[in-house]
Amino acid sequence: MNEKTDIIRRGRADGRDLDAMDRKLLGILVEDATTSYAELGERVGLSPPAAHERVKRLRRSGAIRRVAALIDPEATGKTLLAFVHVDTTGWGKTTALMAIETHPEVEEIHSVAGDTCMLLKVRTESTHALEGLLARLYDTPGVKATRSYVVLSTYLERPVQPGVTREWPSRVKHV
Repeated sequence: MNEKTDIIRRGRADGRDLDAMDRKLLGILVEDATTSYAELGERVGLSPPAAHERVKRLRRSGAIRRVAALIDPEATGKTLLAFVHVDTTGWGKTTALMAIETHPEVEEIHSVAGDTCMLLKVRTESTHALEGLLARLYDTPGVKATRSYVVLSTYLERPVQPGVTREWPSRVKHV
């Protein structure tokens, strides 16, 4: 099966990997995308024009997909966070199922492996609003069951981090 099923992830347009300077710049921008090029350059040891050129290249390459405001859920009244497992009949990525992205409560849609087909991250105003969303999901052709997990507390929620994750050693050396 050569069909690409993940339209979110795209290869780097320029084929270039991120270097240490790119990762430093992205690390600052992920915390505050409004940081000026002067401050970016100062913090990573580049001139403002050099920082600007690097950021432009990161945008062109797709490393920076977009810039968005992170809204406090309390400001919108959407304080109930839940994850919803959706079981479907057949392949989960149908036009009808993907149309659930039009529901403003749905923040993320993932195709997953395991005991469910899709995983949704949703935010609503209340349990009553969550129940209404679940009713609309059940009305979607192909949905046969859901399981919801309401979040009680969030300890970490952050965007993608540009740092490098160390690989787990294949063998632990004992001294």
